[in-house]
Amino acid sequence: MADELNDASELPSTAGKVAEVYPDVWNEYTEMGKACSAAGPIDDETKRLVKLALAVGSQSEGAVHSHVRRALSEDIDPETLRHIAILSIPTIGFPKAVAALSWIDDLAD
Repeated sequence: MADELNDASELPSTAGKVAEVYPDVWNEYTEMGKACSAAGPIDDETKRLVKLALAVGSQSEGAVHSHVRRALSEDIDPETLRHIAILSIPTIGFPKAVAALSWIDDLAD
C-alpha cells in the first residue's frame, strides 16, 4: 500500500507547499508513515479503514477526504467507507458522525 504520497504535486495545496518548502521534513514524515505501516500484521484494506476511522474520530475533514480518495483508488467499496461513519455514532456522537458521513459522501457519491 502506497500509504504516503511522495509527489508534492499530488497533495492538497497546503501539504504540497510544506513538502516543497521543507522537503527533508516531508521525506522523513513519509518514511515514518511507511515504517508505521510495516510495523504490524494488519492487511492494507484494514489499515486504510483504521486510518479513515482515526480521521473521522479526530474530526479532520481534510484527512477524511484524503483517506476516502485513497480508499476509492484502492477499490474499497464506498458503502464500507460510509459504515465507518455509522460505527462512530456511539463513540463520537450523532452530529459528528453525520458530519463525517457528509465528508465521505463528498467523494464517494
